[in-house]
Amino acid sequence: MRTTLTLESDVAARLKREMKRRGVSFKETVNAVLRRGLLEVEREEPPSRFVVRPQALEARPGVDFDDVPELLERLDGPLFR
Repeated sequence: MRTTLTLESDVAARLKREMKRRGVSFKETVNAVLRRGLLEVEREEPPSRFVVRPQALEARPGVDFDDVPELLERLDGPLFR
């Protein structure tokens, strides 16, 4: 398959070094490197799903959820105000 591929300069330089090291054409080098990279990507496991498990929350006696400043003071301490 013939296609146009725009490479960043650092990638092109690395491919050229690899081409000289192996003694093969640029096309063969690109194909070999892409094959290796794709094999590695295909072996990667997809990230696990983030699961949120709901918890039943119960108010403690004496805690008023309508009094936000009081709740913040309980959580952050008296320096909140």
